[in-house]
Amino acid sequence: MDLHLDQKQVIVTGGSKGIGLAIALNFAREGAKPVLVSRQRSNLDNALAEFANQGLLAPAIAEIDLSVPGSDRALFDLFPAADILVNNAGAIPGGSIHDIAEDAWRASWELKLFSYINLTRLYLGAMEARGHGVICNIIGMAGAAPRYEYICGSAANGALISFTEGIGGGSVRKGVRVFGINPSPTRSDRIAGVMKQQAASKLGDPERWLELTHKLPFGRLAEPDEMARLAVYCASPLCGYLSGTVLNVDGGQQFAPN
Repeated sequence: MDLHLDQKQVIVTGGSKGIGLAIALNFAREGAKPVLVSRQRSNLDNALAEFANQGLLAPAIAEIDLSVPGSDRALFDLFPAADILVNNAGAIPGGSIHDIAEDAWRASWELKLFSYINLTRLYLGAMEARGHGVICNIIGMAGAAPRYEYICGSAANGALISFTEGIGGGSVRKGVRVFGINPSPTRSDRIAGVMKQQAASKLGDPERWLELTHKLPFGRLAEPDEMARLAVYCASPLCGYLSGTVLNVDGGQQFAPN
């Protein structure tokens, strides 16, 4: 299936590993030109190696810490004409309100919440001026199904859901689509860390975290490629009427009997 993405420039924040890297790889397979954004050069180097291993052209990279004030403008100035923006960066710690100090709470929101807002502000304006463009926000199911043990992330994701719906409802007036995806727990180092914290709280042993995945739909974590393929398809012209919607991808878990 031709997704009509050839030569489209795609900014992918948090693009050096996990869901972000999977998204970048899938865009590249469709002929798009991804730009991988990460604050760690070592992760970017690993991502470049993965592109080479899969026989794909090397993507552009940007070593930028999006939690730093002004970083959003620095990225935009490097790639102001992107056709698609995928906001994906962010790693919010797990824990209850008693476990996360204010400074850690604010720091994680600078990256996950405010980088999405600030980059959307910049790229949306440029896209509206051109009359076309797509913004995809990778958010998280905790925003739709808040969890006591992941309250910092639940609150940020809930805000991003409302943000995406509101922006996407108005951006279509000038030809720009904005949508979001709420992945359920997806295999990654970050999710393993979150689930280890949950296992420590619920089971008394962080190393028993895999036991928590047995009750997930299909008895497993979601795979990065499963989220990536959806993001790429929805960002393509084949989904040209999709905007203001946040898709919950949790294998039906929110509706499953207890």
